[in-house]
Amino acid sequence: MKLHLARLVLLLMVPLAGAAEKPMFSFAAIADCQYCAQDSKVRRYHLSPDKLAKCVDHLNMLELSFVVHLGDFIDRDWESFDVVVPIYEKLKAPHYHVLGNHDFSVADERKMEVPKRLGLTSRYYSFERGSWRFIAVDGNDVSLYAHPKGSDRHLASKAKYESYEKKPPAYNGAVGKDQLVWLREQFESARKAKQRVVLFCHFPVFPKNSHNLWNDSEITKLLSEYSQIIAWINGHNHRGNYGEIDGIHYLTLKGMVDTEKTSYAIIDVHDDRLEVRGFGREGNRTLKIPGGK
Repeated sequence: MKLHLARLVLLLMVPLAGAAEKPMFSFAAIADCQYCAQDSKVRRYHLSPDKLAKCVDHLNMLELSFVVHLGDFIDRDWESFDVVVPIYEKLKAPHYHVLGNHDFSVADERKMEVPKRLGLTSRYYSFERGSWRFIAVDGNDVSLYAHPKGSDRHLASKAKYESYEKKPPAYNGAVGKDQLVWLREQFESARKAKQRVVLFCHFPVFPKNSHNLWNDSEITKLLSEYSQIIAWINGHNHRGNYGEIDGIHYLTLKGMVDTEKTSYAIIDVHDDRLEVRGFGREGNRTLKIPGGK
């Protein structure tokens, strides 16, 4: 009898394995829903509403801190927003958007309305979850497509593009000077608050790729100055990609629009790692945090 009691006491003293693995919180990320009424041999645009609806149904069954769509919510045409925005709005968790290049594939007179149509009050912004800060970056800040033709910002972007001896892809953009100043302020504030940082953008900056922002090297150099920056997560390159440099993870999620399969990820935040759980075409991945417990 005493032996059985001793075993029972030992069992009660050992924490459950599942409890030890429970994340601090979880969030979901979706890249390139990219809906339009047309279709192509490569991309299944017309399937995106159904994929998004099933994704939303799944995510609504989970306990998530937030959901973020990483840009290119539509492929083209203002009316496309009317189809997919109501689906995304059914999410129970707080949900955010990052601006993509195709989100501006609308008439010139509508370009300035795009952020508001996606529920944004600013083209770039940040929010916090406990000891974590999440930053949404606008990679269309300097670009040939995101500003009405003839506007000051369009002309300045065109001049910047022409300044490159080797012309980068015109479907990418760059982070402008004001936003770079704002980013540094965010990093300094996070450092003082002892917060870890994850950045979301539509465009990759590493590894070197034709989809990268025009000023990718400038951005990775800036990020490397701050040890609390954990990851940069983006879309745009529908094949997906991954690289690590200076202790920072650069993760490109696969596009939801490609093939008949869906694609999205749930990311569990632990003290020592980010666990990426992929669905559809997206795979699983462990992103270790330097200095994590």
